[in-house]
This record gives sequence, C-alpha cells and structure tokens, in this order.
Amino acid sequence: MSRIGKQPIEVPQGADVTLNGQGVLVKGPKGELSFDAHPDITVTMDDGVVTVTRASDEPQHRALHGLTRMLIANMVEGVMTGFSKTLEIQGVGYRAMQKGSGIELHLGLSHTIQYPAPDGVSLELPDQTTIVVTGIDKQKVGQAAAVIRSFRPPEPYKGKGIRYRGEHVRRKAGKTAGA
Repeated sequence: MSRIGKQPIEVPQGADVTLNGQGVLVKGPKGELSFDAHPDITVTMDDGVVTVTRASDEPQHRALHGLTRMLIANMVEGVMTGFSKTLEIQGVGYRAMQKGSGIELHLGLSHTIQYPAPDGVSLELPDQTTIVVTGIDKQKVGQAAAVIRSFRPPEPYKGKGIRYRGEHVRRKAGKTAGA
C-alpha cells in the first residue's frame, strides 16, 4: 500500500469537496479547483474525509494512487491558504518592475523581458529585487516561478541571477594566473 496514498485527506471547515464520478471539485475561500481522477483510481468521501483507493497492485496503479491523493490534498490546501514562491534577483543593475499584472525584468541583457502573469497566478514585487509568485494551484505557481528563474539562472562564479529564496548556489573558484 502506498504510504502517501493510504493517508486520508481531512477537509477543513470552509472547504467543500464535491465528487462527480471521476471528477473532484474543491471550493474554498480563495477559489475553486477541479481534477479528473484516473478511471482505475476510486475517490470516496464520508464525514469530511476523502480517501483514495486503487484497483490493483500494478506499478502504474501504485504510482497513480499516491499522485492522486497528493493532487487532491494540494487542491484543498490551495483553496484554503494558497501557495507562494519567493524569488530573489542578485546582480548589479538587475531589477524587476511591475507592469500591469505582469513584470518587466532588467537582467543585464540587451533587452528587457516582459513576463505577463499566467491565469490564476499573481506576481507581486515588495522591492526591485524580490518577486513573490502566489496562487491557489501549486503546479501553476511552481511553473511560473521556474519560468522566471530560467530567464537568468544563478551562475556559479559571481552568483548573479534569479534564485529561489533560501537556494544555495555552489560557487566556483575563478581562473588563477599561470606561472
């Protein structure tokens, strides 16, 4: 049995989970999310607890069991509290500016980068070198943060670039003078 898949999902007060065949709809104070489970995975709900079971012990069913349970748990957490990722910009002259719902990045390139906020994701700039990506869908928040980071990932010599808050960048020694 999957250690993750067999854990029940407790639906907190204020969230509403609706099952419609293989479809799962989760509503909460921050919005609503939906998901269609695989036909071989069964999702049931009684007394505010959602449980996920699988049809057999085939490797594909075992993988889908834990995945489905985690996706539903993330949907419940997303509509209740939401998800966020914080990015930090490091480098002389590197900065971000708010442009409507998107951002404009100055990253030492010959041009600026315009990044519009995807649907369901909001981009906030507490200051010029910090970007906060928030939303209710964990996958969309992570994807938006990864795309922004990909514009200028941190380089190992000076550490310049965009990194996640708390990310450690392994530094390399530069060239040494030849003797």
